[in-house]
Amino acid sequence: MRARYGVPLGIMAAGAAGVAYAAGFEARSFRLRRVTVPVLPPGMRPLRVLQVSDIHMVAGQRKKQRWLQSLAGLRPDFVINTGDNLSDPEGVPEVLDALGPLMEFPGAYVFGSNDYYGPKPRNPARYLLERTSGRHGLNGNPPVVGAIHNPWEELRDGFDAAGWQNLTNTRGVLKVEGVSIELTGLDDPHIKRDRYARVAGGPSGTYDFSMGVVHAPYLRVLDSFTADDYPLILAGHTHGGQLCIPFYGALVTNCDLDTDRVKGLSTHTAEGRTSYLHVSAGCGTNRYTPIRFACPPEATLLTLVGRE
Repeated sequence: MRARYGVPLGIMAAGAAGVAYAAGFEARSFRLRRVTVPVLPPGMRPLRVLQVSDIHMVAGQRKKQRWLQSLAGLRPDFVINTGDNLSDPEGVPEVLDALGPLMEFPGAYVFGSNDYYGPKPRNPARYLLERTSGRHGLNGNPPVVGAIHNPWEELRDGFDAAGWQNLTNTRGVLKVEGVSIELTGLDDPHIKRDRYARVAGGPSGTYDFSMGVVHAPYLRVLDSFTADDYPLILAGHTHGGQLCIPFYGALVTNCDLDTDRVKGLSTHTAEGRTSYLHVSAGCGTNRYTPIRFACPPEATLLTLVGRE
């Protein structure tokens, strides 16, 4: 009996231990990524940008709230929120409380699909099927029926009241100690709310620095920002793959971006131009799959410095 059932039982035990680690420890093992990006005009003073993304707040997540509040101690020059703040219709007050100290700094935001719609239970294998078929979100899939609507208007009003710039298919400007930063943002491409034609044309040339902001890094959006000569693009959405294989990496990105660029700093080239791209792995998960493996939750402090 021991010889016959020892291996299956061992596999089951190892699997249970892996799930316990992924849900009980790693999903709450918050990290700060630090990145230096040479994108500013030569001679311009460095800028410190804190990017938070994919919080997916569920009521009662106290550790996540305290960690987000603690990020204010970094004293960034400004904050960029790249969306998917919610995973619970009741989570708006806790998001605003968690980000309250950060809203003392200049900032801007875009929304993701989970800010608008509540999540549903989903077979994780569907992400692999979508990768092979090239169909993600509403891009090529039928419209969502019977979706739960999150109170995104309350979230928007809270951010706006704090003075953060709403970059929903529009442009905004932040001024930080005499430096002007032009921000061009899009609504979420994952659910086909992006309208690049409204903001096309590239940096205006009247500000010290310009950058693009979007939730989901779909290639059509990255191509547009890059072709318009934005030196830096910030995005989230991918969760860094969320469930990764050690020494291999992510299996999926939940969009048409390749897995080599699922998180962190990389570059994107279109029409002979190249932009830096930073994709945040985010600090949360869908409430129905509250696990991470080989991909801890994160925020990123980007130090922008002068080009060589």
